[in-house]
Amino acid sequence: MAHFDASELREGSRRRAADRPRGPELTSVEDVEGPNGLRLRHYRPAEQARPQVVFAHGGGFVLGDLGTHDRLCRRLADACDVEVLAVDYRRAPEHRYPAAIDDVVAVLRWARPAAVAGDSAGGYLATMACLRLRDAGEQLPAAQILFFPNTDLTLSQPSVVEEGSGHALDTDFLTWAVEQWTPEATDRAAASPLLTPDLHGMPDTIIVTAEHDALRDEGNAYARRLAEAGVRVLHRQEPGLEHNFVQQDATSPQAAAADDRVFADIRTLLQL
Repeated sequence: MAHFDASELREGSRRRAADRPRGPELTSVEDVEGPNGLRLRHYRPAEQARPQVVFAHGGGFVLGDLGTHDRLCRRLADACDVEVLAVDYRRAPEHRYPAAIDDVVAVLRWARPAAVAGDSAGGYLATMACLRLRDAGEQLPAAQILFFPNTDLTLSQPSVVEEGSGHALDTDFLTWAVEQWTPEATDRAAASPLLTPDLHGMPDTIIVTAEHDALRDEGNAYARRLAEAGVRVLHRQEPGLEHNFVQQDATSPQAAAADDRVFADIRTLLQL
């Protein structure tokens, strides 16, 4: 199995983020302290209160932070006219499963947002947090917004192999990242949203997947399973695009157009 250095990967992620344009100016962007001392970043597009979306960043459970997804959160707040509360959750390998889920659940209990969202591993954390709250009989967000989410930690879907080379998400990295999050292979099925036996009672859901993404099939399958459980689901597989396209709008007109479509979906779902 390939080995990666988490510190080097994190630094590379920060450098890529620094090369992106800053993103829209908003009424306010403020770092605040959340439950259990968690660092949060609150984006407000207007002085008046707007529906709030808690956002969990992607990065394979190992990478990413408030800075790497600052532009995306600014765009989400601006385009969808929502307040965004981004979560600086604990990352693997220093903090393994289920630490980051615990953090997102704590923020959802604290903030009571209209929606929870996330990209890639962040999408996984968003929906796992909803499952935790559902199982506890607690209040759920009205919606979950999942950009190309991890849903099957067993990595058994065909696209992991079919699309896991030559595109934005490589199978070797994906395998390593899952092992950092869940070192025990026997834990992975139980920690996989797609393999949860019962998905009834989950929030209205937006799932966007990409044609050339190793996570494509598990995201598509999760959308189907939610719909079969009676959940209201809006699902789109974006043709020709790769993993993480939501961060590629500045360099890809095709990605920018796909982002516009999902932002319109979010506005419609939240009735904005």
